[in-house]
Amino acid sequence: MLKRFTLYLFVFLLFGVACEENIETPNLDLELEYQPLEIGKFWIYGVDETIYFGENDSETEQYFYRDRIRSRYLNEQNEFTYIIERSKSQNRSNWVFELEYTMIHRDKVLLRTINNQPLVALVFPPILGKIWNGKIYQAEGKDDFEIVELGAGNLPGFEGVPFVRVDQENLDDKITIRDVRYEIFGKEIGLLEKYDEVLTYCSRNDCLGKQVIDSGNKTHLKLLEYGKN
Repeated sequence: MLKRFTLYLFVFLLFGVACEENIETPNLDLELEYQPLEIGKFWIYGVDETIYFGENDSETEQYFYRDRIRSRYLNEQNEFTYIIERSKSQNRSNWVFELEYTMIHRDKVLLRTINNQPLVALVFPPILGKIWNGKIYQAEGKDDFEIVELGAGNLPGFEGVPFVRVDQENLDDKITIRDVRYEIFGKEIGLLEKYDEVLTYCSRNDCLGKQVIDSGNKTHLKLLEYGKN
């Protein structure tokens, strides 16, 4: 009886080892550090903004944003939701509260929600040529984003930092509309740069095709400082 039990035990252990060898270990390196989320992390951006009200009528402003992760909580999906407080300043000394927004690492994506507009800003791990629907959680429902550059540190001020560039839109028909939007993320840093330019051109007969700006806005954020406090 003892010999039979020993034989059964040996076969069971042998089978278990064989099964274990055939099980693939999942790749857990999602490179989430392209947008690290941790309470106390902050980012300070220089912002150039131009608003176009009509032909030859525009207003330009330079200011600063400070984004800081102030807290987190578990949502109904049992995900950590990080709350980011954004403040605005003209001189980087006196800061005035602007708004709050959230970020979540969900199912291999970065979900960022500002003014109740959720945006899938990045996918993990970043892969060159990867395309996804950035507005899948919005009523609008469709806007293809694409990773167009995956480099290793040739950005001014961030030499040596691996980065990924996401094109959200790159359209200019030079007749009616220009829509150019992109974001750049740095590894172990987060958002390095954000560019939004959405314009409509004059469509009257006397200015059609001359790229005369009728309305729109252009906003360019560049990271100046980051850290944790």
